[in-house]
Amino acid sequence: MEAFETTLTGSDGTIDGLVTEVNLNHNYPEAIQFISLDDSLHLVIAKNIHGGWMRVSGTEPYFAAWVDELAEKVAKNKN
Repeated sequence: MEAFETTLTGSDGTIDGLVTEVNLNHNYPEAIQFISLDDSLHLVIAKNIHGGWMRVSGTEPYFAAWVDELAEKVAKNKN
């Protein structure tokens, strides 16, 4: 996957950022990170053993909905 810019929905509006693949380890063969352009938000998600996406690290606080929102944007970008 090539890096791409996208937005996540925050409480005060959208958050612009860059999405890239990351290599965590063999336990998470597919992992994605989002880093906001202003460096205020960092989110790393990975597929679990059931194929669902989960948050594995990032800044606090965060919205749980960002996991699904980011996973959807990654899927759309792959198409």
